[in-house]
Amino acid sequence: MMDRRSILGGMGGAMAALAWPQTALPHGVSGLPLRLHPGDTVGLIAPASSDDEPMHLETAQATVRGMGLVPKLGRHVSDIWGYFSGTDKDRADDIHAMFADDSVRAIFSIRGGWGSARLLPLLDWDLIRAHPKLLIGSSDVTALHLAIAAKAGFPSIHAPNVSNRWEAASWNSLWRLAFTGETPVLGEVAEADRAADRWRITTLRPGKAQGRLLGGNLSVLTSLVGTPWLPDFEGAILFIEDVGEPEYRIDRMMSQLALSGLLGKLSGVIFGQCMRCNANVPNYAGFTVPDILGQYLTPLGVPAFSGANIGHIANQLSLPVGAQVEMDAEVGTIRVLQPVVG
Repeated sequence: MMDRRSILGGMGGAMAALAWPQTALPHGVSGLPLRLHPGDTVGLIAPASSDDEPMHLETAQATVRGMGLVPKLGRHVSDIWGYFSGTDKDRADDIHAMFADDSVRAIFSIRGGWGSARLLPLLDWDLIRAHPKLLIGSSDVTALHLAIAAKAGFPSIHAPNVSNRWEAASWNSLWRLAFTGETPVLGEVAEADRAADRWRITTLRPGKAQGRLLGGNLSVLTSLVGTPWLPDFEGAILFIEDVGEPEYRIDRMMSQLALSGLLGKLSGVIFGQCMRCNANVPNYAGFTVPDILGQYLTPLGVPAFSGANIGHIANQLSLPVGAQVEMDAEVGTIRVLQPVVG
């Protein structure tokens, strides 16, 4: 049997709060997804890559149980079709089933990889709009977050996929957004910890800005430019992160966002972590990722900072995609301005 503490890492301190009262709420209160309560059933889907390691599925279910929730597996989460978890239709059907099932309160993605974007034309957006529920996940799931923002209009949560390790910052921010319905300030760091590399932010342009928080994985986001599945970024706060992309690819993707006009629409930018984003060649003399960010973001004239605890890292923040927020580029915080659950 798995040790729940080993799976949930730093969640322990918040687990005592799981006595939050369970009050049934109807679908679509104020058009928002449903608030989570201990004992609720949540759906687990695999919208992208396959995984032939059964232990990862066990970990996902154990993590959900550790949150005080009851996991319900999608029918096709263990399927393998090429490098996907089932055919495109089957993966889309699992999403439909979870949104249509009134016993399912929210939906967690088990893993990322690649493949969520292939589902977008197959999804029944009338069904999804009629049953607003939190979708929780990250990485390739960015395609679903952005499409929900574009086609359904309710918030979702960019957070670790449920087979990943959940540390304190991830759990605490999810708890405050999805369970208590708070409007927290995310990214606050104690003064004594600010000097530590892991918490250090770089202010590219100081100031505060408000707007709809949109973004996710940079590679996935740029792949949606020019499609109907990308929401309107006018006045938005963009957050982006990536993993395993050398500098020239980051440059190319930032160029695409600039040339498409997306960067020029923003009221602010938050760059998270870019893990293993280097060419890894001897005597490399090209631009670094910080160089590239400065070249594209500083001229925008809007508040911007990098180093946010967002991305393929431990303790990543859970973020409300599609919600109104206020960013502070000098201290590296994101203040949520409206509840994301009803």
